Amino acid sequence: MRVNKERRRFLKKTLQIGGGICASAIIGRSVMDYTSCISWGGEALTTYPSDVVIARNDNILAETGNLRENIVSGLLHKAVMQLTNAPSQEKAWQTLFKPDEVIGIKLNCLSGKTMSPHVTVVESIIQGLKFAGVKDKNIIVFERNNRELETAGFRVRRMTDGVRCFGTDELPGGGYGAELQFAGSVGTCFSKIVSHLCTSIINVPVLKDHDLAGISVAMKNFFGVIHNPNKYHGNNCNPFIAELNTHPYIADKVRLIVCDALLAQYNGGPSYKPKWTWNYNGIIVGRDPVALDRICHTIIEEKRSEMRLPSLKQAKREPKYISTAAALGLGVDDLSKIKLVHV
Repeated sequence: MRVNKERRRFLKKTLQIGGGICASAIIGRSVMDYTSCISWGGEALTTYPSDVVIARNDNILAETGNLRENIVSGLLHKAVMQLTNAPSQEKAWQTLFKPDEVIGIKLNCLSGKTMSPHVTVVESIIQGLKFAGVKDKNIIVFERNNRELETAGFRVRRMTDGVRCFGTDELPGGGYGAELQFAGSVGTCFSKIVSHLCTSIINVPVLKDHDLAGISVAMKNFFGVIHNPNKYHGNNCNPFIAELNTHPYIADKVRLIVCDALLAQYNGGPSYKPKWTWNYNGIIVGRDPVALDRICHTIIEEKRSEMRLPSLKQAKREPKYISTAAALGLGVDDLSKIKLVHV
């Protein structure tokens, strides 16, 4: 796949302006720049970055109301196998991650425990990373601050010999870099978790509506790694969401997106509004943030139509940032070119 010219220009500009960017982030190619080929026992496995896989099971809740952990983990691993075209769940995760990497798992815990990624989903992701040989100490579950993590049901863990879980505010000096980085037209300081600690990132958003951007799924989740997200909300967050995601700290480090769509929200977001939620009972995975957001946009629009609500365009909050991101070379937004797989 030909590298987008806009992306080349952006990387050149970033090298000139953002002196703090690590070399590995610059020289590493985004997954959107090529079709990946991995060999297992002499057999080449080809993965297509714009595939989106939806795994659902309406029996995911037990009679007690608790999640059935075996079904959750089964859905995730089956989806990752389909995404990578690997013959086993172990090889699927090994396709995406190497044992010596430091993996950051970026959650979205803004809306409290009910509308945040479920602990069971995150534990299943950690299990997958262990299939790839990643050591516990090289896994960091993170969010903006410790309070959001704890409210969402995650225990803050600072140890270095196990899986760590903490917010940017846990780090010295407030946790954000001192050097202003430019992602498009707005300057920002990034969390040191993404700029210094992690070599790769798993993006774990939830499937929900947003009162300005239209939806808040994969790309908007990275408003949680910058110090001034308030500067990115004008004009329905367009082009700001798209521009932010072109920064190498994000574009070159995100290896996998796992959208927790067990409970989804089709109106009133981003805060939790129970009257506009429904049990989608699914996990949505992909590598292309544009394609995944476009599919999630479609799911939310279909639910809004079912509930006789106006479309997001009619509500004057169409997620135009998705098309902007496609124009910037971050992925594919044309539904006819996105391979959607249900498992």
